[in-house]
Amino acid sequence: MANLVHLTIDDKAVEVPAGTLVIEAAKTVGIRIPAFCYYPGLTLQAACRMCLVEVEKAPKLQTSCTLPVAEGMVVRTSTPQVVEARKSMLEFLLTNHPLDCPVCDKGGECELQDMTYEYGAGTSRFHEEKVHTPETRFSPFIYYDAPRCILCYRCVRICNEGMGVNALSIVNRGAVSEIAPNQGDHLECDECGMCIDICPVGALTSETYRYHTRPWEMQHIGTVCAHCADGCKTTLGVRNGAIIRANNRDRSGANGEFLCVKGRFAFDYNSHAERLQSPLMKVNGKLEPVSWARAIEAVAAKFRETVSRRGGFGVIGSNRTTNEEDYYLQKFARRVLETSNIDHHRTGDVPALMAAVGGRADAFASTADLYTSRAVLVAANDLAQQHPFLSYQIRANWRHHQAHVYAVTRGPVREDGYATSIVRTEKGKELEGIESLRDKLQTEPELVIVFGDAIQDDKVRALVSFGDSLGIPVKYVCLVDYANSRGAIDMGLAPEFEPGYVPASQPGLSLKEMLDGKELDALWVVGANPLSRQSMASSKAFVVVQDLFLTETAARADVVLPALSAYEKTGTMTNVCGEQQPLARGAVTMGAKSDLEIFGLLGHAMEADLGPATPAAVLAEIRREVPGYNGTPVTPGASLPRAGEVWSSEDTLFSSGTLGRYSKMLNSATERSRRLYQP
Repeated sequence: MANLVHLTIDDKAVEVPAGTLVIEAAKTVGIRIPAFCYYPGLTLQAACRMCLVEVEKAPKLQTSCTLPVAEGMVVRTSTPQVVEARKSMLEFLLTNHPLDCPVCDKGGECELQDMTYEYGAGTSRFHEEKVHTPETRFSPFIYYDAPRCILCYRCVRICNEGMGVNALSIVNRGAVSEIAPNQGDHLECDECGMCIDICPVGALTSETYRYHTRPWEMQHIGTVCAHCADGCKTTLGVRNGAIIRANNRDRSGANGEFLCVKGRFAFDYNSHAERLQSPLMKVNGKLEPVSWARAIEAVAAKFRETVSRRGGFGVIGSNRTTNEEDYYLQKFARRVLETSNIDHHRTGDVPALMAAVGGRADAFASTADLYTSRAVLVAANDLAQQHPFLSYQIRANWRHHQAHVYAVTRGPVREDGYATSIVRTEKGKELEGIESLRDKLQTEPELVIVFGDAIQDDKVRALVSFGDSLGIPVKYVCLVDYANSRGAIDMGLAPEFEPGYVPASQPGLSLKEMLDGKELDALWVVGANPLSRQSMASSKAFVVVQDLFLTETAARADVVLPALSAYEKTGTMTNVCGEQQPLARGAVTMGAKSDLEIFGLLGHAMEADLGPATPAAVLAEIRREVPGYNGTPVTPGASLPRAGEVWSSEDTLFSSGTLGRYSKMLNSATERSRRLYQP
């Protein structure tokens, strides 16, 4: 444990580790020292001078954001001299700052506004006309209003240090200094919008939120991002049933304040004009709107008839539906439809990892481990593009803890900029590259290995054997693509095993085998679009699709049932590291139903007794029955039977499978043509 330092702040005894800054030490005893430029985790700037404090025996006021504690130090944070200094700094900052709070998007959430109410003068001594420059649009996502900027440099530092992008800097000097893109007139970056949320004033604003509403007019709904598998917490600002913005300013999730472009801007698919709002049924060869009652009865009748004559069923699930929906779907398929032909698009070989580690609970890394581990190896993945939060965690670990980072990839990745060792390999030969690092890895005190879809099946077992041979604690993250890809496989959306990786008594067909089979009588597709990449051999099959949009698969269907999105549901999802997270219902799409509710309606119509189709009831059953979720470890044995294919869609920051097609924001990004493994 670090040496403890004892000091006094506003007559309160404080005990903190050596090296702690005074501004952070004050927080431990409930004392808030105001600051604009200071931000935890970023380099120190001391630019705004709002955090000035009195230190006994010091000749002048000190900046608490750069001052480490010292034994016996006596600090006073609210003396008349300190208050007058803060008042003067605010007056200086407001010299050219426009007094446009009624129209500024930061109104009600502005740190400058708050500090002015607390410390500011009632009148200003300056009567000259304020300097004004026109607003600039940095990108389709971000606007910049220079007169509002207080030059705290937070945006520059979060972009350069936090994201590793270096897209922003300061230009000019003195009174005409301002923030500007390094590309000159536009941003060339990840378009993450971190600069918007970290800005203490209204200098940087969002295309999706500006001039739409006020923070007190919205409901703030904490839920999970619907896109990649990192499982970032996002807070949706909802007004009149519509999502207006997304951020995580309260740092309430594992991702803290981090969100990528998808989490912050790509919620707009939810209100796309092409959202399905009524069931469709094929009448005279054409899909036409019908009532829910008619659609459900048509599906139930066909399913009953197919079961009674023991026809061929196929069920394809989703990696974006909730754990509860995935569990109920496989239960419906196996018990009611009497089929093990159930699968989904697998984007990482989690079952092989489960089998290779043999039930060891300490073999799986959490998202927090990526920030604290002394060494991290990234293999077969462009992490900053495909798993931006995991990349952010590793980058922060390197900055704050000097972690050793190793990259074994087929092309340039962002981790190259701070990696201890870089190995380039062809796809599929990553294990050889990892083996070449053996001598260096053996010297590490611990290691987390993060690997993509190129390492699967026997290669996963070989990777775990390699990790075991190093003689150090090793944890693993098997990367998967989408919001609930990990949950889908955990819940048994697979032909070869049931929930918790329990081997199926009678394995069924994989996704590819179902589509290739000409004897299929009925195909039920829930939240997936397999026909976007593969044709269907059976022309006679009765196809039922549950989805948000009329995709290629839905267009082939005999019945289409409109489903709610992840932002419109309650339930749980499991992220890439196996961490379970709750969803909360934010927006509302009239006419659509949750997939779980649809399952319940079909079950009722087929007179099937599967228990209540409610998120709470199904989650309770999951927590009773599913290994890994019920307190017992997953123990699949030495191997699991292999079925189907494992392949990543290799989405970038600006693509997200089918949802990405319907996000106008993602499609407006000038960087959307970016490919993986580019410098």
